[in-house]
Amino acid sequence: MRAATRGPDIRIRDAEDDDMAAIAALYAHYVRIGAASFEENPPESAQMARRRAEVLERGLPYVVAETGGTILGFAYAGPFRHRSAYRYTVEDSVYVAPESQGLGAGRKMLNELVERCTRAGYRQMVAVIGDPENNASVAFHAAMGFRSVGTLHSIGFKFERWIDIVIMQRPLGADAPPDP
Repeated sequence: MRAATRGPDIRIRDAEDDDMAAIAALYAHYVRIGAASFEENPPESAQMARRRAEVLERGLPYVVAETGGTILGFAYAGPFRHRSAYRYTVEDSVYVAPESQGLGAGRKMLNELVERCTRAGYRQMVAVIGDPENNASVAFHAAMGFRSVGTLHSIGFKFERWIDIVIMQRPLGADAPPDP
């Protein structure tokens, strides 16, 4: 039997301006190699900073996981849709550096998003997962309380192929959604 090894101490904190180059580089990896993002060209650091500012302007969380000054991943909650009736629903985005997967950074970041969004009065969180064959992301979200609510088939075209998305959802808070 192998002895358990202790992983790194992972700290979750708000993303800062100085983090944006590392975040852009991490995100570029996912844009280039897979369907976690349906973007086809990685945005530059300045564009990622503008996107972060938009999230923060809405009062939503944008966090990083770090250990020893190294960014292991980033996550944020954004509006699910922009129509007013969706105002109590958010969509999560979680990206963990490939070499940092399995350390718990994703779980810690998503827990932080769930806690903050619940406190802010949001009642549903949606995950839109590119490519149903992305079993790790589907399993991760299921372990975090999300349930699959559907698949949109051939919804995106990237890498010269049609790609499906899996939609998963979880309630936020223990009570039924309050009337606004």
